[in-house]
Amino acid sequence: MIRKLQIKFVIINMSIVTIMLSIILGLVYYFTKANLEAESVNMMQNIAKQPFRLENPNELRKDVRLPYFIIQLGPRGQLVATGGGYYDLSDKEFLDDLIKVVIRSPRTFAVIEEYDLRYYRFDTAQNYYLVFSDISSERVTLNNMMKNCLIIGILSFFAFLVISIQLSKWAVKPVDLAWEQQRQFVADASHELKTPLTVITTNAELALCPDYDDESRKKFLNSILIMSRQMRSLTEKMLQLARADNPDLKEAFHIVDFSKLVSNTILPFEPVFFERGLVLKSQIDNNIKVKGEESQLQQLVDVLLDNAQKYSKEAGTTWVSLKKLGKKRCLLSVANEGKPISKEEAENIFKRFYRGDKARRRTGSFGLGLSIAESVVTSHRGRIWVESSNGINSFYVELPSV
Repeated sequence: MIRKLQIKFVIINMSIVTIMLSIILGLVYYFTKANLEAESVNMMQNIAKQPFRLENPNELRKDVRLPYFIIQLGPRGQLVATGGGYYDLSDKEFLDDLIKVVIRSPRTFAVIEEYDLRYYRFDTAQNYYLVFSDISSERVTLNNMMKNCLIIGILSFFAFLVISIQLSKWAVKPVDLAWEQQRQFVADASHELKTPLTVITTNAELALCPDYDDESRKKFLNSILIMSRQMRSLTEKMLQLARADNPDLKEAFHIVDFSKLVSNTILPFEPVFFERGLVLKSQIDNNIKVKGEESQLQQLVDVLLDNAQKYSKEAGTTWVSLKKLGKKRCLLSVANEGKPISKEEAENIFKRFYRGDKARRRTGSFGLGLSIAESVVTSHRGRIWVESSNGINSFYVELPSV
């Protein structure tokens, strides 16, 4: 699928490039041709105003850019005079052919293809003046331009093709990553659900077996209940993750008193920490407000506090702080004493279903909590990261404040 998407990207991109190149080069050719033609016509008009002024026949006038000559005709179309030193005007047959072509044509300006000449007909009360200019050099210029445009077009096409291929790899990389993450997520979710389903199936079969007494059946049913709750918990976490990834929830954002929210979220965790012999300390600055979805922000703090109490060392301390970070940002940190997080684990700890440390597996965690936290932070235009030093693991959340 990714390969097809990449090919489609290149085809669309190259189609646009080809159309744009054709239009640009075509316009360059058209305007160059029109400009040369306009200069030629303007030159002939200027010559027609003073057709036979004295000048050196071997030198071009200031307004003359092309070889030219003039024919003067009488009222009946008879040849009266010729002028211009750039053609052999002694060839009467040649001149008669030109005169016939011009007289038959109703156009004031036109091109005589046979001789590569452009003419301008200027009529007065008693005479007709025919100005002819050589357009062979003009056509050579246009032909060379056409060749150059084709060469530039072909080279540009292949250059853009190489660039498009590289851009397609870059453009589909997020899609490829998302696709791979989705596949991994489905595989991990299936694996997480497979174990409790196996336990449920096995215990259900044993509960139906007549060889066991009521006490054993009660144990089997209890195992089924425990595994069912575990599956429900996993399903709820996956739904929470899906909701956190939903961009439509941004429409429900409003101003939230983040200081009050963090303080209120800490309260139910105090007895949990106390029962486990852990110390929970907090330092929350007042009146820090953010724009967001309140339930998601509470879920974010829940995840970080739950993570801290799960992976704290025995009788360890957890510190929660919230403070301003400049005028437009705030920083929430949850730090706990525990086993140091390695650099590799810090890079992967927010991935879905990631549980690098064996200690993390023993807690019964699904490896989704921090992924949910990251999704919440991302949807609120913030960032989350973890640092570990001197036996203290610190999770930081930076959010825009209002």
